[in-house]
Amino acid sequence: MNIVIIEDEMVVADDLEMNIRKLITEPVDIVQLRSVKEGIAYFKKNDAPDLIFSDIQLGDGLSFEIFVAEPISVPVIFCTAYDEYALDAFKVNGIDYILKPFTSQTLDLALQKYRQLKKVFSADQQPQFDTLMQMLTARNVQTTASVLVYHQDKIIPVDLDDIAICYLSNEVTHLLTFSGKTFYPNKNLDELERLCGNSFFRANRQYLVSRKAITDVSSFFSRKLSLNLNVQLAEKVIVSKGKASQFLSWLAKTSG
Repeated sequence: MNIVIIEDEMVVADDLEMNIRKLITEPVDIVQLRSVKEGIAYFKKNDAPDLIFSDIQLGDGLSFEIFVAEPISVPVIFCTAYDEYALDAFKVNGIDYILKPFTSQTLDLALQKYRQLKKVFSADQQPQFDTLMQMLTARNVQTTASVLVYHQDKIIPVDLDDIAICYLSNEVTHLLTFSGKTFYPNKNLDELERLCGNSFFRANRQYLVSRKAITDVSSFFSRKLSLNLNVQLAEKVIVSKGKASQFLSWLAKTSG
């Protein structure tokens, strides 16, 4: 069995490798990678492993950038100290999401999940297994054309193309259109993020922004980014430091 560990902290990577070797009885070959740059270079030159364990925040960016640069159909188990990337993780072949500090038990449960997927989709059914992975991790797929909102005593659809931004205020989900109208969707921001697809970006826990609403971007305190929008909001929309690299990559791909 071939496994790749993507982790920039050597002590953590060594601990993870030690635990994996204890939990897997079959012969296993493990490669450790330390950065986005090293990960991209590795997958350009080497065959895909059977399984990847990956941190998310690396010294030179987010590990998601590796899988965008070198798309692979290998299942990934993410091991991270942050819970804010869970939705993004399942867009890039993530089959499990372990929060640090991990334990032998949580690693074992993640490996059991991997084995169960492999067992159901055995070697003679590999095309079906690949299809499942694509279904679980499909990127840039828009599954709906509109969002249902409350308006007076009715529920009406608002086209995605008309939505500038969705945001939380006083724990209530708001939807602002390019025409300046505010509505109240019957879904939370996590659900809206899944519905709206790749033309929207989750800047932080509070804001989900349409690419068409972004005029330009400014640097902000502590390596964060400030979005300048073509709609009026009471507050600035700030992209958190941990998402800055991912946002810039998304912005480049959705521009033009």
